[in-house]
Amino acid sequence: MMNRSLLSKYVLPFIQWYALMILLAIVIDYFLHRLQMVYIGRYLGYIGTFTILISFIYSLRKRKIIEAGSPKKLLNLHEYLAWIGSVMILVHAGIHFNALLPWLAILMLLINVASGLVGKFLLKKSSDSLKDRRQSLLQSGMDISDVEKKLFFDSITVDLMKKWRAVHLPITAVLAILVLLHIISIVMYS
Repeated sequence: MMNRSLLSKYVLPFIQWYALMILLAIVIDYFLHRLQMVYIGRYLGYIGTFTILISFIYSLRKRKIIEAGSPKKLLNLHEYLAWIGSVMILVHAGIHFNALLPWLAILMLLINVASGLVGKFLLKKSSDSLKDRRQSLLQSGMDISDVEKKLFFDSITVDLMKKWRAVHLPITAVLAILVLLHIISIVMYS
């Protein structure tokens, strides 16, 4: 069973970010309806999609397709831009679902955001674990270079992150396919 410290440090922020995303989308959609500016939601779909696409600069950097930028800063940028883009897309969707494809795309978006937040949780947890382990090894009297060598091959951290990526990447791919199908269907039938 997870203790309160782990719960408040890792799980609660996940729930708060996820709930805030949904609540913010509902509030924005509500005010757009109140102000009779529902048409803005349509454009938020384009802007939100573009915002999420910009967030993939992190993926390009991680795969060494581009060399510029700090991976840590780009990861933070990825997290926030993807979250903001998701809010915009949720406002775009509103409650105006009239076909199966938009429902599936929004469901996959919500799953993808949850997956990303879980990845953030795993990264934070593994990073904290690695930091604690480094501290413990240094306190035991191990030489700093030996500590770095030992931690470089820390299989727990690597395995934890690999397991998460094996889930997040296919979810992202399915989301991308659904978005493309949605865009194609809008172009063909409007």
